[in-house]
Amino acid sequence: MDPDIEYSCHELLLRLAGRMPDRMLWRFRDWLGEGAMGTLSRTLPKALLKHRIDLDQAEYRLLVAGLIPHGADWHQVSSTLGVDASAENRYTFTPGAPDWVNTVDSVSVVVHATLRGRPDVGEVRESWRHDRGSVEEEAKRVLLVTAVSGLPRLTGELQRVLRVLGEEAPSVEVLPAQGELPAYHQAALADSRFVCVGAVDAGHHRLVPA
Repeated sequence: MDPDIEYSCHELLLRLAGRMPDRMLWRFRDWLGEGAMGTLSRTLPKALLKHRIDLDQAEYRLLVAGLIPHGADWHQVSSTLGVDASAENRYTFTPGAPDWVNTVDSVSVVVHATLRGRPDVGEVRESWRHDRGSVEEEAKRVLLVTAVSGLPRLTGELQRVLRVLGEEAPSVEVLPAQGELPAYHQAALADSRFVCVGAVDAGHHRLVPA
């Protein structure tokens, strides 16, 4: 796959975190990690329109760059551009796990074993997301990983690991080592805890300033 197309899709899906339902977002990321661009091109624009998720100019350019080369419908793609696509983040984050998470958290243990000292991976952190508008929704784990290459494939791999461990719609945010992050990820990182580091120099690829 063309790396520019792959990166455009990955960046767009990062920017949709917190705006698109988790049950859909993880599936789109899984398809991208598997290289299923035809399926992604047919379904993502439809999902954006169905759920009334407007894209800003930068996001629209990412959608065009990532999906038009793989046959996405031009009319559907062009209809995703919104006049005012900015949306307030409805989530808050905390670094501590909820009371219902066991003291020995199997997910954290497996993630640590999988990513500690791993090539191309920098810092790994974890946060717990809370919906301001819902008193019924349980806190949700958000895994935050910085990487220098293979971001879509690493996302897909970690999603599959978390699903095996019982998380039906995992939130795995594999972030580029450089560049400005969306507000959703900045908020998650501001209230997160350290999990481990890969083999990439953590001093240069920290998610949170020391």
